[in-house]
Order: sequence, then structure tokens, then C-alpha cells
Amino acid sequence: MPQPLIGITGRRLSLGMVARTSRRFQFQFINSYFSAFGDNVAAAGGIPVNVPFNVDAERVVERLDGLIVTGGQDIHPSRWGGSVHVDPAVDPRWDHDAPDLDRDDHEAALIVAALQADVPILGVCRGHQLLNVVLGGTLVEHLDEGRIVHASPNFAPDGGDDEHTVSFTPGSVAHTLYGPRRVVNSWHHQAVDRLGRGLTVTGSTADGVVEAIQLADRPVVGVQWHPEWMASPDPLFDWLVARSVTSASRPAMAGGVTC
Repeated sequence: MPQPLIGITGRRLSLGMVARTSRRFQFQFINSYFSAFGDNVAAAGGIPVNVPFNVDAERVVERLDGLIVTGGQDIHPSRWGGSVHVDPAVDPRWDHDAPDLDRDDHEAALIVAALQADVPILGVCRGHQLLNVVLGGTLVEHLDEGRIVHASPNFAPDGGDDEHTVSFTPGSVAHTLYGPRRVVNSWHHQAVDRLGRGLTVTGSTADGVVEAIQLADRPVVGVQWHPEWMASPDPLFDWLVARSVTSASRPAMAGGVTC
């Protein structure tokens, strides 16, 4: 069985954000990727490939068998009609919490290309939200914390509320992988609101926050938690690698999905 190539998205930062970097290089850029994604992909039998900003989305997706769109800062509200003001003077190369239009455009283009080529997609946290936005959906701008903690104050990978249970829809990918429910970690203050075209909610918490989505009849899943940082291996990576092997052996869909 061939090992599928799984693309993993990341950030672009100034090297000056890294402690004790020589001042001579502080204004150079670096591409930053959480290694836990690559570790999990490799453990599931795939070959992890970090995808930088400066690629042509369609051409790189032609070489990939699967795609992971990872977590990070908020999606710029201009992409989905949000009302929060974003200070244009705050540079995402120097502030990892600042919305990054370049990253938004890069990852959105990868999602569109993957959808059109029928390449399996896993969206994680921000990636889950961006998948919804690319398909025409909107976001909850800010979650008010209640009895369920969504923006855990704990450090990764140990954060999350012990009572943060997600319930899954029978027949969905998530239900097949986890059963009726699963306790997950959580580091987010926004969430999926109005669903994008073709998406369905397949997992949610008791307070109604959307935690998992799926594109009908396609190998496309988004989750709000961080499967790369779960205490035990998350079967989502096995699912993605298995579907990517299948995807690599068949021709791309004609027309794909309207985005």
C-alpha cells in the first residue's frame, strides 16, 4: 500500500519572535509548523509535507493525497462579514494572534483546490472554521464562557475542560470513529455559526457549540478541538491517511464543489 503525501499548513513569522535569535536575522521570515501534526500523520502511515505560503494551490494539491488545515489565529472578519475591528498596524509576522490575510488566502486557495480535486481534507480548529467560511458559512464572533469552557486557560497539550464532551451524529465519520461521544481539549473563542454549502453538523457540545462538521458524501471533515494534542492517538489521522490512499488511486472529480 502506498504511503500518501499529506499536506500540512502553518504560519509565517519573523525570526525575531524566537527567543535568543541573533539580531542580525530578526527581520527574516520563518515558516512555522506544529510537529505534532507530522508525528501523527507518520504514525498513521502517511508522509507529512509542510506546505509554505509561496506555492500555487492547484499545482501543490495535484501532488498531495490529503490536506490538513491547522489551527491558529482568527480568520480575518472581512472574509465572512464579521464586525470586529482589526488594527491594520498589527503585523501577523510579529504577533501570532493577529489575523493574517495572506494565510487566509493561502489556506482558502488550498481548500478550494482540494475540494475540486476530491482530495481528503481535515480542518482543525481555525481550519475547521475556515472550511466553513470557504463554503459560504459564517462564524460566532465570540463565545461567552458558561458552564462549558471553550477557551481553556491550560497549556497545550494538557488543556481543556474535563467535562468538555462532544456528542456525535449517528452515521457520521465522527460517530464511526468515536462512538456517541468523546471528551476533547479546547482552545477557541469563535465557532461555526451558519453552515457553508453542503456541510452538516456532526458533533456539538451540550451548550450547542458546533464541534464537528462534514461535507456530504465527501472525505472532508472539520473538528473544533486539537486531535494532534489529545492524550491518546486520535483516530482522525488514521481516517485521513486511509481516505488519502483511496483518493490517490482514483481520478479527480469533474467540477468539484462550488466554492
